[in-house]
Amino acid sequence: MMYRERSLSFDWLLICITLALLALGILMINSATANVPRDGTPFYNLPAIRQGINAAVALIALIGVSLVNYRVWALWRWVLYGGMLVALALLLVAGRVFFGAQSWFEVGLFALQPSELAKIVLIVVLAQYLGTHEEQVKRGSGLIISLLIALPFLALIFAQPDLGTAAVLVAIWLAMLFVAGVPVRHLALIGVAGIVLAPLAWGLMKPYMRERILIFLNPTSDSSGKTYNVIQALISIGSGGFWGKGLGQGTQSQLGFLRVRHTDFVFSVLAEELGFVGAALLLVFLAGLLLRITHIAARTTDPFGRLIATGVAAMIFVQAAINLGFNTGMLPVTGLPLPLISYGGSSLITTLIGLGLVQSVAIHYQAPEGT
Repeated sequence: MMYRERSLSFDWLLICITLALLALGILMINSATANVPRDGTPFYNLPAIRQGINAAVALIALIGVSLVNYRVWALWRWVLYGGMLVALALLLVAGRVFFGAQSWFEVGLFALQPSELAKIVLIVVLAQYLGTHEEQVKRGSGLIISLLIALPFLALIFAQPDLGTAAVLVAIWLAMLFVAGVPVRHLALIGVAGIVLAPLAWGLMKPYMRERILIFLNPTSDSSGKTYNVIQALISIGSGGFWGKGLGQGTQSQLGFLRVRHTDFVFSVLAEELGFVGAALLLVFLAGLLLRITHIAARTTDPFGRLIATGVAAMIFVQAAINLGFNTGMLPVTGLPLPLISYGGSSLITTLIGLGLVQSVAIHYQAPEGT
């Protein structure tokens, strides 16, 4: 099958927005951790420096993935899928536990979280299937097969347990089904099935996961102080005012009242120190990033490329929405990082690999000749 050649042309607006978000993230991580006692800790353990290294590696990955025609990954999709299943299964045996989830492998000085990369693998595999089985998708049988593709990832990640990442995978699946042309009535049936199966999911949750949801629904029931950080996050956001208190001047973050402030709750640090203006600027950048991705998805004539861009957009949007939701007390705390802003190598590299795939679609998006 032949494809029309196209001159190399990066989407520079997408790159510029990405770099702006990366710079903002490193700036806020540095501010959030500037007053943390070091006690002789080597430089490579300083969060802002380590995030800078993560960003450099992730940008190299973005460029490398951008230069490879995205259709190549379709040829290797089942190898990637099988390898990811093995990695996720091994986690349940040999993974390290952080914050109640057995989601990480230790690799030297760094920790690798395979469930992050699982998002990209699922996007590629689903995009290939949905893009090449249009009739099955519209009839409904394709929906079942796509669920069977996603289900092993969902089960293994939920078993870690990582409810937040599992929710992101479900959102990716639903978004790609919608763009692939699954009838709305079938999507409605999925919603009904989700409601019917909710008691089963509730029973499979770990006690601390159920407790988070119950406390969110009834904050006054918390007698153990588990809403402490959410309350401190709300105080941080509210005290920032319009212009903020200034970098390094936030009382809740700099005095240590706000915990995990450079990871899950970095948005609260930003809102306190940069105020409404800084928070609005962040939202504008995120909206610009998503609009640029959807623009690339809309203009491509190749279903596989369009679905890849859709999956990446869904991944970033849902993860950002959940993170901002629990920072503002609108959702239960799930531990999902804010894309491109929160500290974390696996999340950052995964996001930039996804953006590299979108860049590859922007470069090589023409459909095969004769179609």
